[in-house]
Amino acid sequence: MSQNKTTKKEKFTIDVLMDENLIPEELEWHSSQGGGQEEKASAALIYLWDAKKNETFSLDLWTKKMSVEEMNKMMFQTIMTLANSYEKATSEDQMANAMRDFAEFFGEKTEILPKSGKFDDNGKG
Repeated sequence: MSQNKTTKKEKFTIDVLMDENLIPEELEWHSSQGGGQEEKASAALIYLWDAKKNETFSLDLWTKKMSVEEMNKMMFQTIMTLANSYEKATSEDQMANAMRDFAEFFGEKTEILPKSGKFDDNGKG
């Protein structure tokens, strides 16, 4: 007996407006779930796993208006999100916590988090 599966296709689109040197000036995105309304972004990090090649394809975009402080915040939040996703997918809480520790180290060194003393240069934090 065969079962009829209903599948639904969603679409996610990113438009990259570039200058004459092909440097992104604006990023606009929309998804089929969002009702087609366009949103603006300053950066996008997209990673796709190719199981055949056993490697990750990455597409990293950021506009020239994005500040280093904004990039630091984005990287901190991205590392924390990766840790959460990794833990959810694998139940490997020790590795996820190590990733979170690195994110906190990064956050303190880039001054987006207050100093906790945990990562003092003398190792006695």
